Amino acid sequence: RIFSNFHPYKHYKMQKRNKGSESIKVVFRVRPLNSREKQDDRKIATIAHEEKGIIELRIPSTDGGYDTSKTFAFDAVFSENSNQRHIYDVCAAPVVQSVLEGYNGTIFAYGQTGAGKTHTMEGVNEPSELRGIIPNTFEHMFDHIALNSAHDKYLVRASYFEIYNEEIRDLLSPQKSAHGLELKESSDSGVYIKDLTSVVVKSVAEINSVLQKGKKNRSVGFTLMNAGSSRSHSIFSIVIECCSVDSDKNEHIRVGKLSLVDLAGSERQSKTGASGDRLKEATKINLSLSALGNCISALVDGKSNHVPYRDSKLTRILQDSLGGNTKTVMCANAGPADYNYDESLSTLRYASRAKNIKNKPVVNEDPKDAKLREHQEEIARLKSLLSKMSSDACATNHVPGNTANGLTEETLTEGSRLKMSKEANVLQAEAAAKMNQLRLDHQTTEERAMLQTKLEEEQKARLDMENDREDLRRKLAAMEEQLVIGGEIANNAAKHEAALRLANQELIAKREAELALTRKLNEHEEEKFNLEEKYSSLTDEVASKTKKLKKLYH
Repeated sequence: RIFSNFHPYKHYKMQKRNKGSESIKVVFRVRPLNSREKQDDRKIATIAHEEKGIIELRIPSTDGGYDTSKTFAFDAVFSENSNQRHIYDVCAAPVVQSVLEGYNGTIFAYGQTGAGKTHTMEGVNEPSELRGIIPNTFEHMFDHIALNSAHDKYLVRASYFEIYNEEIRDLLSPQKSAHGLELKESSDSGVYIKDLTSVVVKSVAEINSVLQKGKKNRSVGFTLMNAGSSRSHSIFSIVIECCSVDSDKNEHIRVGKLSLVDLAGSERQSKTGASGDRLKEATKINLSLSALGNCISALVDGKSNHVPYRDSKLTRILQDSLGGNTKTVMCANAGPADYNYDESLSTLRYASRAKNIKNKPVVNEDPKDAKLREHQEEIARLKSLLSKMSSDACATNHVPGNTANGLTEETLTEGSRLKMSKEANVLQAEAAAKMNQLRLDHQTTEERAMLQTKLEEEQKARLDMENDREDLRRKLAAMEEQLVIGGEIANNAAKHEAALRLANQELIAKREAELALTRKLNEHEEEKFNLEEKYSSLTDEVASKTKKLKKLYH
């Protein structure tokens, strides 16, 4: 059930193209005040206005109040009152659905340490309402498979790794990556991780087990900002291959790849109190996040012909997610407290730049190196071998001229064949016993010994053949077990969940269209107001425009 040389970042051959390009979807989440911030009586500086799709960042004044505020618009924003399932439905579900249709998808969480990235991505297993994007993705995928056509076959594989101090570690096989796995690149395969473990999964329980196993091996540590701070970037990757049959009985394979990325948070040593190993980890984290920021800037400014993907392992792995063949969602996270004003402003600017990145996602249709195709070819080969071995065995046990009621073997039904085969075996055994007795009566001691040896060798050969057949049967059954057949595990609860998810997606799409229209109208109104604004004196005009500049560049 494990492929030892899995390439989750392979650039599959693309044949079916999507029209044009699309922007990265950027959403922003503001967590509630934590217990320490409440204890310190911190004020709220970062506010999410969900109905407007904007984040308001209040600028602290020297007297402890607020001078003014800056606003940033995103595809969606989430306040402290937003629940995990709503966040999944808005920012993750459309990408997951696209992956099931054969696209590549990436969802990654960004923000300072302690901003709530891991809670957004993973959440808490129980109660179910607190589950994050990753566990909700598992349910979405297998609900889809359960409700799909019974003619569709799926092969689902999962891998889990982290980038710790610029070393790639396999979280499913830590001993294999003691010195870090190698990042490779070829003209055919693109960027991939050599020898990364990939596990075949068939259900929500199995893939969740893979996640929990990897989480135990992930690098976390204590800082003043977060008692369980992630000290590495982690990536949970899922590859879904689907084989479907068209109206002409031709098979087509689609391959979707989903990367679920929980980035380590940016840190300031003065706030985290990091020292020793924690400080070394923070330095590496900040360097890789800086490299990610440089790639985003290069993609957005339109002036540079070079994007520095090679500056870190993180940016090389995410290369296809930033400006490439992937549907990407960035979920930026921030704390609300005024104490984190500078970090929140940095995150807002970072996320705002990312909105302008253009990707060109296409469907991965009929790739030559699909594992599902190899799987089906191996199953066909094993069936052929079993059939041949069964034919050879029948030929060995066949009694020439044997018929029943004038029927030849070619005209017998399957039931008659089995009955005739049993009768033939009995007759053959009786004849063999009589022949052995006659030989024993007339043979010398030496001849009897030779005959005994020959019989033992024949018996051993038959046993070996039967053992080989049994091994083939077991191997065939194991390979067939790894495939998930569409519609096999459907139940009323799954059908209801899928119908509810579809209705939610339609409502969310409608709301997002309305929000985009409102945003555009507001921008036009603001431009009109600025053009028509009149001033009573030159001093008033200078003061007004200075205030706007401060708001823009503070």
